[in-house]
Order: sequence, then structure tokens, then C-alpha cells
Amino acid sequence: MSESTSTVSAAATAPKKGGGRRKLSLPVILLIIAGGLLLFSLVRVISGANDLTSVGQVAGALQLAVPIGLAGLGGLWSERAGVVNIGLEGMMILGTFFGAWAGYQWGPWTGVLLGIVGGALGGLLHAIITVTFNVNHIVSGVAITILATGLTRYLANFTFAEAEGGSSKQSPRIDAIDRITIPGLSDGLADLQAKHWFFVSDLAGVLGGLVTGLSLLTVVALLLIPATWWILWRTAFGLRLRSCGENPIAAESLGVNVYKYKYIAVTVSGALAGLGGAFLAIVSTGIYQEGQTGGRGYIGLAAMIFGNWMPGGMALGAGLFGFTDSLKLRGGAENVHAMLLLLAILLVAMAVWQLYKKKYVNAAIAAVVSAGLFVWYVGTDKLPSQFVDAAPYVTTLLVLALSAQRLRMPKADGMPYKKGQGK
Repeated sequence: MSESTSTVSAAATAPKKGGGRRKLSLPVILLIIAGGLLLFSLVRVISGANDLTSVGQVAGALQLAVPIGLAGLGGLWSERAGVVNIGLEGMMILGTFFGAWAGYQWGPWTGVLLGIVGGALGGLLHAIITVTFNVNHIVSGVAITILATGLTRYLANFTFAEAEGGSSKQSPRIDAIDRITIPGLSDGLADLQAKHWFFVSDLAGVLGGLVTGLSLLTVVALLLIPATWWILWRTAFGLRLRSCGENPIAAESLGVNVYKYKYIAVTVSGALAGLGGAFLAIVSTGIYQEGQTGGRGYIGLAAMIFGNWMPGGMALGAGLFGFTDSLKLRGGAENVHAMLLLLAILLVAMAVWQLYKKKYVNAAIAAVVSAGLFVWYVGTDKLPSQFVDAAPYVTTLLVLALSAQRLRMPKADGMPYKKGQGK
């Protein structure tokens, strides 16, 4: 490695201050997943909500998590280069429209490509506004979301309203992308899950959900997570891109074209969000519907923050939000009611940890809230439908509130930058 590349590496991997969280390695992620599965198994046995980790529940959670994860992955690309992309929601909207528009006419894979292009155009516009003209990143992102909402609503009147089976608010039906089910293994795991054994059946349910009715586009989306990690953390290109988000002045002094890397990162960010939107239209529902993104771009941004701007952590966050969202679709109030017990147990663990850290006020608050949740769980059989519908968004707020204290964003994330300003 050359001296200049070593210096860029130092700029991109500056030491953490303020007790930033450690990066999540693969063994740590696997331990977190195993621990979470044990906890879910315990809650399932106590509550009797046997659908909590069923094959159908896990498969549904994965399908709901993919668009969120793609949006979060897009946010990671952008913010690692120093550009806040709150316009992910708008870029997803563009992906849903263009994906459906091309998909019902020329096939689902063409729809996927056009959805990516639509999102990438939104990302390119965001890059022009923020990188070239130095407009505030938040203002630009909000404006792009508003623009995308209005533009797709306008275009739908001319494209879908006249098409057979469509209307001004939805597209005609789009042909489905092929799905994969591994025969034998899928049935065996489903039978094992149906026995409701502690942990073993829960593990079978999770694995069964990963090999049953898996869309080919889901496989592509899952592969993009390790691909992003490899590109951004194991290549010279990724090193230079991340240096633009840590210290663009130092990167420029070493010959890095900061504008170019920011443009690439934000355009890729939009393309990934557009892919998430195309997934919603083509795989999740099979049609375009006005407003179908439902804030998933913002939830994807929350998943990225929860994951500490790392692909593995982001994937965990997307999985959590997708699972919470799927609870209301299968079993609804019963499954969400069981989650009260899960939250209560987690808060007990948090109270013990805070006591160990000698933070007595935090421990007391966690213990009081945990007791309240236990009382709520014991005193009710099901939850109001309004709470069930709000569960994904409540989870988003709770996760951000609990994880935000030990995060470390890229140092120059959201900061204005002009070429040559370090001279």
C-alpha cells in the first residue's frame, strides 16, 4: 500500500471518540442472532404464540425486511461519503412507479432495471443539489420526496389510468418473479417447526423461512449486503469513498476527487432505494399503489443508524423492523401482545446492566417500565388494533432511543464541502 493510500486509510478509519460502539463482526452478529432466538423461544413458550417464529412468519418478515434493508443500504453508501440522504423515501417512490410501469409492459426484470434507474435519477438529483450547489442535505432530501410523490401521482394519471386493469392510483398486475423452494429441506424444517420444541423448532422456523418461497430478487438483495461490505471496506475505491465522509479536505489533498466519489455514492444510494421500491411493487404486492412505500425509506434510514453505519448492523435493524411489521399480518394482536413480554424481559436485562454500570437512575427507569409492561401483559389478552398497526413505528422509535447513545457517524456526514476549501 502506498504512503498516500495509507494516509487516506488513516483519515477514513480515525480512532473513535466518546466510546463509539465496536464494529459488528460476523461471530458477534451470529451470537446476537442466537441470543435473540433463545429469547424469542422463551417468549413463545410462555405466551403460547406459536406463530411467532413459524416458517410463514419468518418468510413474511424477510419479504418485508428487504425493501427496508435496501433503503438502509442506500443510506449507508451515501452517508459513508458524507451526504445525508433523507430523500430515500422519495427515491423508493420513484422505484415503485418506474418498476411497475416497465414491469407490466415488458416483464418483471425489466421493471427491476427501470426501478433502479428511477431511484438512481433521484440520487443523482440529490447529488447535484447537495454536492455541486451545497444546499442543506435535509432540505434537499425532503424536497426530493415531495417532488417524487407529486411526479408519480401526476404520471400515474397518464400511464396506469388508461391501461387495462389499472387506475390513477394503481398499476395493472405485474408478472411474478420466480421463487425458490428447496424440496425436502423445506418440508422437513416445516414439520420440525410444527412440533413447537424449545429453540429447536424456532431455529427450524427461521431456516425454513429462508428456503421456502424465496424470490430470486430477494437472493440478489441479500447478496448486496456482503458485496457492499467488501466494496467499501476491502477495496481502494471504498477506502477513498469513506475518506470523503471522514475528512474530505485531507482526502482531496491526497489526490482524491471528492466530488466524483460523492456523486457515485449518492447515485448508488438512489439506485439501491429504487431497487427497494421496485421490490415492493413487483415482489411484495405485484402492483404499484399510490403511497405503498409507507415510510419505509425513513425506517431504512433508522435501520442504518441502528447498525452504526455498518452493513451487518443495518441488516439486523432491517430484520427487526421487518419482523415487527409482519407481526400484524400473521396473528396480529396475539403476536404483538407476546412482544410486550419480550420487551419487559429486555428491560429487566437492561436494568441489571445499568446497575452493573452503577447508573442507578437509568436502572430504576428501566425496572419501572418493565414492571408496567408485565402488568399490561398479564392484565390483557390482546391489544387494540391501533397499537398493532403502530407497532413497526413504535419499534423504530424505541430502537433509535436505546441505540443512539453509542453511535459514531462519519465525521463529515452532512457537512458542507467545496472543492479546494482546504487550501
